[in-house]
Amino acid sequence: MLFLAQAAGPGGGSFIQLIIPFALMFGIMYFLMIRPQKKKEKERKESISRVRRNDKVVTSGGIHGKVVNVKENSLVISIDDTKEVNMKIDKNAISTVVPSEEEE
Repeated sequence: MLFLAQAAGPGGGSFIQLIIPFALMFGIMYFLMIRPQKKKEKERKESISRVRRNDKVVTSGGIHGKVVNVKENSLVISIDDTKEVNMKIDKNAISTVVPSEEEE
């Protein structure tokens, strides 16, 4: 307890007064950084769960494609319509979902 008294300085002060600025900084950091990031991630997961056939997607690697088949944990996307090149990807690899023209 001696080190707490020394940390407070010659004017005195309690341990609570030392903790309040750190708690305020954490609160501000939570509302400015952590909370918006969690909200964005939740929206991304919801859009991935609603992906349907003919939706256009962009993977985290930058590959653009059109959904051909939807499975539980994966998708089959067509990346070239002229040659019918298909690719099977994990749903977690999707970064953006663009709804099909039929829904718009």
